[in-house]
Amino acid sequence: MHNKNNASAIARQSPSKPNWQLYLVFALTIAVGALCYPFLTLNQTLVAALLFICIAFWATSLIPAYLPALGLFAVSTSAGLAPNQVVFAGFTSSTFWLLFSGMVFGAAINHTGLNVRATRVLMVILGNSYQGTIIKIALFGMGLAFLIPSGVGRVVLIIPIIAYLANHFGYDENSNGRKGMLLAAAFGTFSPAFSILPANAPNMLLSGMVEALYNTPFSYWDYLLLHFPVLGFGKLIITVSVILWLFPDRDPNSAIQTSIEKTTISTVEKRLLLILCVCFAFWFTDSIHHISAGWVGLVAATICLWPKLGVTSKHCLDKDLQYGTLFFTAGVIGLGAIIAYSGLGDVLVNYLTTLVHFSPDSPLTNLSLLTFISTCVAAVMNLSGVPAIMTPMASHLSDITGLSTNTVLMTQVLAFSNVLLPYQAPPLITAIALGNLSISAVTKVCLATFVLTSLVLLPLNFLWWHILGMF
Repeated sequence: MHNKNNASAIARQSPSKPNWQLYLVFALTIAVGALCYPFLTLNQTLVAALLFICIAFWATSLIPAYLPALGLFAVSTSAGLAPNQVVFAGFTSSTFWLLFSGMVFGAAINHTGLNVRATRVLMVILGNSYQGTIIKIALFGMGLAFLIPSGVGRVVLIIPIIAYLANHFGYDENSNGRKGMLLAAAFGTFSPAFSILPANAPNMLLSGMVEALYNTPFSYWDYLLLHFPVLGFGKLIITVSVILWLFPDRDPNSAIQTSIEKTTISTVEKRLLLILCVCFAFWFTDSIHHISAGWVGLVAATICLWPKLGVTSKHCLDKDLQYGTLFFTAGVIGLGAIIAYSGLGDVLVNYLTTLVHFSPDSPLTNLSLLTFISTCVAAVMNLSGVPAIMTPMASHLSDITGLSTNTVLMTQVLAFSNVLLPYQAPPLITAIALGNLSISAVTKVCLATFVLTSLVLLPLNFLWWHILGMF
């Protein structure tokens, strides 16, 4: 009772504490509006101010991510900055429903016990070599990216498992072995996922905004072919090499002595596996049936939620889904649509072209400059800010550079897949919290992979795109 009273008292007091960061964001928002007004229309000025305050709050996490999204909806509709179908474009996007279905799949996997079964199997297959363990954990994490379309969801699933395994292998709290295992899990399921369309938020935000703005949904297979060989598998090789270089350690103390319980797979597990396998099959063959991954996922999620099947809890929708993340996703997509409607994208493109000189005769230079611009956007904000800012500009940048609109859009993937610092990526922040990882350890891996990706993978990626006829 005493603790409850203390908690209540703290809760009552906390709102009265001054928060200078919030005041600073509001003051800067007013300043941005004042600076823009002489050069923009009133509507464009308000959109620019909304853009700044949303990105500022999303980048700094001063308030929950869903609050700027709700504020965006409220201000945009009340002020008439855009029609309702533009403001709420995120809710009608297949990306929104793909993220929703990913949350349902994650809840179903936990409810049926498939995650526990995966733990038992993983303990057996990792082996007794430290290097082999790091490689296999990273591969396992990448495999999860094909199964669970939520970066944070995968991290929440895999990090506790790997933390337990690290203890089982005899690595203490501050050992390189434990850090290496957790980093391999976090980066293994995070970094290659940018090459798998439904595997994380920036991919899906880009896909949703392209669908909303250009009416051209991405193909799962085409996206995979374009990005996975270099940005997926190549990034995994570099990440594993960096982890083994920065965090070397001895092999586990002794051979793993683990027995998997002699239990047969349950009926509900079989049902869930069947649903997921059919869903994945449709995702892989979308180039044949042309049904968007979001709608396939929605059908599968609806089946998972059917009460009599028993693959999710009765309170799944009430307790197991992160609606704040869904509102955040809809907000980012809606922000991009509002920017496009206001014409602010044209103004930004004109300003960029005065700073960066594109040449239609130099496609490789143009690709590098586009990637650099998007990388700067990602560094200043977070990864999800890249699609919000750059997607509405794509058609204009296509005209300026002579590259196809699709090629211009795909340069965003090169940028938001190359993470400079952990704050840009919510899955990494989640891994730090759940695995009790030091920020410095995660930052070292980010910086090393950023440099190696820029120097090695990006040139290889441009070569791969040239072979595929992208430019």
